[in-house]
Amino acid sequence: MKNLSRTFSRQKGFTLIEIMVVVIIIGVLAALIAPNIIGKAGEARVTAAKADLKTITSALNMYKLDNFTYPTTDQGLQALVTKPSGQPEPKNYNKDGYLPEFPKDPWGNDYIYISPGTSGGFDLMSYGADGREGGQDDNADIHN
Repeated sequence: MKNLSRTFSRQKGFTLIEIMVVVIIIGVLAALIAPNIIGKAGEARVTAAKADLKTITSALNMYKLDNFTYPTTDQGLQALVTKPSGQPEPKNYNKDGYLPEFPKDPWGNDYIYISPGTSGGFDLMSYGADGREGGQDDNADIHN
């Protein structure tokens, strides 16, 4: 029993070499994995913006089905959340609205909505990460 207790009492921690090996392994893994994760944040925001545009487009189409016209540019996307005033007046506005809240793009900017308010179409877009028209990569405009 004495020999056994001496063996346990000597091993009280890790050696410096063991700690260095673990730190090197963690460093190599971080160097391999980090670039893949960091580059995906921009792509995720672009994907989220595209999904938002589809959701807003569906809500606009439901608005048109109920009211026979899209909201005008002046009425804006707020018309999907609360009943708009002005012309054309929505005659069959859904009492619950068409979206639960006013939509913002993944970069915190308002979506751009342009419509003459007739039975014609509309333009819906996000200016991307920079919030300005044009750009490339994450800064590129995203359209419906």
